[in-house]
Amino acid sequence: MSQRHQSRRMEGRVALVTGGGSGIGRAAALAYCREGATVVVAGRRSEELDETVRLIVAEGGEASAIPTDVAIAQQVRELVDLTIERYGRLDAAFNNAGIEGAFAPIAEMPEADFDEVIAINLRGAWLSIKYEIAAMHGLGNGGAIVNTSSFLAKGASVGSTAYSASKGALDALIRAVALEYGPHNIRINNINPGAIQTPMFERLGGLEQIDIIAAFTPLRRVGQPADAADVAVWLSTDEARFVTGQTLMVDGGVSIPHVR
Repeated sequence: MSQRHQSRRMEGRVALVTGGGSGIGRAAALAYCREGATVVVAGRRSEELDETVRLIVAEGGEASAIPTDVAIAQQVRELVDLTIERYGRLDAAFNNAGIEGAFAPIAEMPEADFDEVIAINLRGAWLSIKYEIAAMHGLGNGGAIVNTSSFLAKGASVGSTAYSASKGALDALIRAVALEYGPHNIRINNINPGAIQTPMFERLGGLEQIDIIAAFTPLRRVGQPADAADVAVWLSTDEARFVTGQTLMVDGGVSIPHVR
């Protein structure tokens, strides 16, 4: 075990992870556990959540799963309420739930596909932040919230109008929240992952282009879930105590302006 994990920077704290059944969310849930936190994982697929809990328990951690659709306000409110009821506190939240939706030119994209992406990626994050903030403020202990945005919030790809819009708006949203609740010692930041080898990456055809993507990336590889998850967990610790309202690129350097 590394010295960093021996330090257990979140000992005695409770962390909530949405979209915790796979990819970056599962990696973050495990990372929070290794730092000493009790973890609540939420998402729409119960079997995947149960597997995340199993992995955490196998490492000696404590975790529970609460199936939740973040697009439904009542379910998000109940998720936060149940977390407080079970563990008595909420110190960190990682709002990672999201979908890629349909990638298509704007003239060809059905309105329903746009609405679904916004409902989950933006409204779902807004709802999660709303109820997490209320709980943290009510408990009076401060807290840290991190959200998964995307490098496509600042860039774009062909067909990404809905996805880019949802993530760009999320980057704007957190700046206002940081101003509102910074005086109450509640911090909020986004990570903006680039190409990370997750189920979403695979659904978008990333595996077929992995060598091309790696060659295009200054660090010459595709990211792994832990590359993004570890940054989210760091933003949740006291080491990031003076960081709020920021969007942190985790893309291997793809966003660096350079001549190709």
